Amino acid sequence: MQLFIEQQNIAYLERLLATEALSEKSRHLLEEQLLVARRRLAALASVRGGLKSGAQLVRERAFPRATPKIASEFQRQFEAAAMPLLLIDPGPGLHIVDANRVYGQTTMVAPGKVAGEKLFNVFPDNPGDPFADGVANVLDSLRIVAETGQPHAMAVQRYDVRTPAGTFVERYWQPTNSPVLDENGNIIFILNRPIDVTARFPHGAPWSQPQPDATLVPA
Repeated sequence: MQLFIEQQNIAYLERLLATEALSEKSRHLLEEQLLVARRRLAALASVRGGLKSGAQLVRERAFPRATPKIASEFQRQFEAAAMPLLLIDPGPGLHIVDANRVYGQTTMVAPGKVAGEKLFNVFPDNPGDPFADGVANVLDSLRIVAETGQPHAMAVQRYDVRTPAGTFVERYWQPTNSPVLDENGNIIFILNRPIDVTARFPHGAPWSQPQPDATLVPA
């Protein structure tokens, strides 16, 4: 569904750019939106095959079938952590393995309900933000972890959160993604730790993009 929506957005932007009666400012804005939309589409398409890694990816979980709990000591520390933690299967679809209680509270999801779901189905880009790039940037970071076997700290990222009612609220995060290795050094999971830094940006981030002219917003 997300792929279809993104394809429709790209087609719409391309139609607008084909219009001759555009100011230089409006044309530049639409071109930026189109670049972001194409990057989001490429990111979503690449999720199908999972993350490519030089290291062997070994997974305890195979979706959608039920699977055993992760190692008991790791599971205990994971659930007891005072910081939000999300465990991701790096295989095809990038499914959520588990989320701890703090993560659920921070992102307004029920851990038991999102386990086994595809990561970007649960956390899509905000469709109301034409410059949303959270999906593409998180995927880039996860790919770096899979390829290097090393943690990757992302820059502060705007990634709006969907409420249980289906609306999106503006959020800014400082995420770190880290590999979870087995005893042989193979990646079995990727651990996502997002720190909510929204309070630093009460008026939005200073790099926020301008909104398009009202005349260019579809009815």
